[in-house]
Amino acid sequence: MNKRNKIAKRAAKELKDGMVVNLGFGIPILAANYVDKGVNVILQSENGILNYGTNIKTSEGNPFFCAASGEPVAALPGCSIFTLDMSFLILRGGHVDMTILGALEVDSEGSIANWATPYGNNKYGPGMGGAIDILVGTKKVVVTMTHKSKNGEPKIREKCSMPLSAVKAVDLIITDEAVVRVTDEGLLLEEIAQGLTVDEVVKDTEAKLIISDNLKVSEIL
Repeated sequence: MNKRNKIAKRAAKELKDGMVVNLGFGIPILAANYVDKGVNVILQSENGILNYGTNIKTSEGNPFFCAASGEPVAALPGCSIFTLDMSFLILRGGHVDMTILGALEVDSEGSIANWATPYGNNKYGPGMGGAIDILVGTKKVVVTMTHKSKNGEPKIREKCSMPLSAVKAVDLIITDEAVVRVTDEGLLLEEIAQGLTVDEVVKDTEAKLIISDNLKVSEIL
């Protein structure tokens, strides 16, 4: 299993029975494939779907029935499809229990940058996205991302260097190296990936980490 799927599988452990959960682009959408048996969640997609299931191959279903990332998904009994404005009324109205989103950076206070990608000379693209509404409208925010950028830079920063999507919005960060909880006291390191040491995770993290008294090696990462 590659690291993206490991991150998604660990994120799926945060899904609890009866939750309404929004899944964002990239790694988050993969979490739909790892929902534990017996856990019934209602998955919501910002493009206007409520109650869908796992990712599927295009040949296995309707290729036009897809989540926000454009990947085909399975429709479950009772699935609803509605307009984009209705979708964001659901998100902004506090009706979603949790969202799993990707990020470019998260900082020591749980502020998040995930809408603008730098492409040189202090310019960013592609532009504002729906994550901003999702971040302030849902009850719990879980971020899934690699611990470092493609250039090897830490993505858990003391302060975000990129344009913010939301301030102090993130509750939990899951990377290929660690699980970190955002608390009032700071970032609490709760799990480390198999084969890594605490010192290695700390070295790869710009923000200061508080080491949990109950720190454990992840069963998944």
